[in-house]
Amino acid sequence: MTTHTPHDIKTYRQRLRHALDNAFLRQTLDTFAAAYRESRAKAFEGIDLESLIDDIARRKASALPRLEELFAQFKARAEAAGAVVHSAKTAQEANELIAAIARENGVRKIIKSKSMTAEETFLNAHLERHGFHVTETDLGEWIIQLRREGPSHMVLPAIHLSRHQVAELFEKVTGEKQNPDDIEQMVKVARRTLRRAYLEADMGISGANFAVAESGTLGLVTNEGNGRLVTTLPRVHVALVGYDKLVPDLETALTILKALPRNATGQIISTYVTWITGAVPCDASLSGRKILHIIFLDNGRLQLAKDPVFSQALQCVRCGACANVCPIYRLVGGHNYGHVYIGAIGLILTAFYHGTENARALVMNCLNCQSCKAVCPAGIDLPYLIKNAVRHVLDQEGRRPIKNVVLAKVLKDRKLFHFLLRRASLVQKPLAGKAPLIRHLPLFFDKAHGFRSLPVIQAVPLRDRWERLQPQVSDPAMRVTLFGGCLTDFVYPEQAEAALPILADHGVAVDYPMAQTCCGLPALMAAEKETARDVALQNVRAVDVDQTDWILTLCASCGSHMKENYPKLLGDDPVWGQRVRAFAEKVIDFSSFLKDVLKVSSDAFMPSHEKTAYHAPCHLCRGLKVVEAPRDLLKTAGLDYVPSRDEDVCCGFGGSYSLEFPEISAELLKRKLDAVESAGARMLVTDCPGCVLQLRGGADKQARSFRVCHIAEAVARAYRGKTDEALKFL
Repeated sequence: MTTHTPHDIKTYRQRLRHALDNAFLRQTLDTFAAAYRESRAKAFEGIDLESLIDDIARRKASALPRLEELFAQFKARAEAAGAVVHSAKTAQEANELIAAIARENGVRKIIKSKSMTAEETFLNAHLERHGFHVTETDLGEWIIQLRREGPSHMVLPAIHLSRHQVAELFEKVTGEKQNPDDIEQMVKVARRTLRRAYLEADMGISGANFAVAESGTLGLVTNEGNGRLVTTLPRVHVALVGYDKLVPDLETALTILKALPRNATGQIISTYVTWITGAVPCDASLSGRKILHIIFLDNGRLQLAKDPVFSQALQCVRCGACANVCPIYRLVGGHNYGHVYIGAIGLILTAFYHGTENARALVMNCLNCQSCKAVCPAGIDLPYLIKNAVRHVLDQEGRRPIKNVVLAKVLKDRKLFHFLLRRASLVQKPLAGKAPLIRHLPLFFDKAHGFRSLPVIQAVPLRDRWERLQPQVSDPAMRVTLFGGCLTDFVYPEQAEAALPILADHGVAVDYPMAQTCCGLPALMAAEKETARDVALQNVRAVDVDQTDWILTLCASCGSHMKENYPKLLGDDPVWGQRVRAFAEKVIDFSSFLKDVLKVSSDAFMPSHEKTAYHAPCHLCRGLKVVEAPRDLLKTAGLDYVPSRDEDVCCGFGGSYSLEFPEISAELLKRKLDAVESAGARMLVTDCPGCVLQLRGGADKQARSFRVCHIAEAVARAYRGKTDEALKFL
């Protein structure tokens, strides 16, 4: 089996388009994603999940600097119990070592249990080239082995296949007609074939979920009995284990085990948890004892463990949940969202384990929706690592795209950036006329980008209106700095205008620093970390944190970026670190500010009972962890909130992502709008101007029956104290 991953965006997009046409794949992954969310939530009921994740992250992180020490400890304990322990620096070295062990012991037939580490080294292909007969015994792995494919999911390798495809495959294997609707019979076919392989095998190869240093014990977590048969029946057992599976003690392994099956498949515990210490008695061996070899694979892990940023990736416990919740995986499947390792963790590890050429296109395919981060049981900041992986690929290949060069130059110079935005408002006039939307894109755009209308850039941005708009509040109850960001300032100033009367009536004095600029998230998304840092510093300098109670933003993406990433970019700065942390602590979103700080009451609003759906921006519900405040605010404002399907799934905007991968963006958008229409809503509300851009543009293009607005606009429309000035845009 060989894995072919496109090395350029154009070819990769062609693959994605083909995958989007696979209706069965999308239906299957949709069904799985919905079921997974429910089963995972039930499995973690009664557990302090946040504390458990912190505990696992701490334990895994503390082990990483000690991997070589833990290996030496494991080796001593395991060899004292009769095992032989090896270290392989590369994938090739590991494969050759396993082949040599097989030859040394007169092995002809080999059985394997599921192992992503063996997939990483392409072990099967190596052994088959050297004349060994290899049989995968996990049902899903056996199916994809017969098809000469790699897994499409780390836990569910054959999830992309229909029962009809499996029946057709089994007909070829057995020569007998198979009924695709008789699943039980097909399982019997597999069992009958595999039983013979178990009995005839000379060697069993497994991976391991844990390598416990204090006792030299391997821990395997499986859902089929094949894992135990592979490790017990043959006279030779070889375990191929990544260095990252080393844990200091059984307590750490059991702590991870509390989360692993729950997070992988929604089970409280896996069907089989197997612990192996040393060479056990074995009648099939001439010596009367199992021949046990344990091979630890480096393949870059030991170097990665020393990296101040990417070492975090080695905390992964291989649950596969980052794929389970990824909206992109849900559309195109694992063969298009990974090389060997699937999902968000695969976008990172591919560059280190399989070369930057295989990561080049894949690593760009991230919405930064943070679903993977929110579900990771090891606390890995996967979106942040993915953006750093983009930079790693660019640095390794010694290139820098022209868009990065332009972005860096423009964003670092606030005056130039704002000058260009003002000029853009003039250039767009022939395309928009007097309309607020551009419905026909220029010819130089790819046709795939025409899935939404685009907003016009305002001729008079918020900063130019501020002197007239700034509320005059005598003896203010609190002082707030309004952070506009690019879209609120230059595209949707009416969103800020909507909020101001409510703030003023509640005694809030609002300042709008003219030195503020883009939050810097687009730079970080493009892997321009230095630019993101420079822009962050500009904004921190622009705000007098000692003279403001809150830094209020109407953009969830800006808010999440400033709160999460500013401390990462500048927190260690000896001059600015303390001020940056103070800045980040004061960042708050509009809904939370009204509900939790101002504590607005329903008496301030005139109920309309208009059926209103809600889209939860990714960076609000996962980045800022604000979930209930927007929905509560809608109810307080007298709107009839109607739940819709997948409210917290990304709308597909992702900033420049919608330009890089318009086909994916368009499909996510369509699903979101379909869900809102199915809910019977008359209005769709969200907390982020980027989401407004995507959703309003799509609703206009598709002539949907509901309107789209920012929550500040929806709340202002219902506010009793609204003025004519505040109403003019509603």
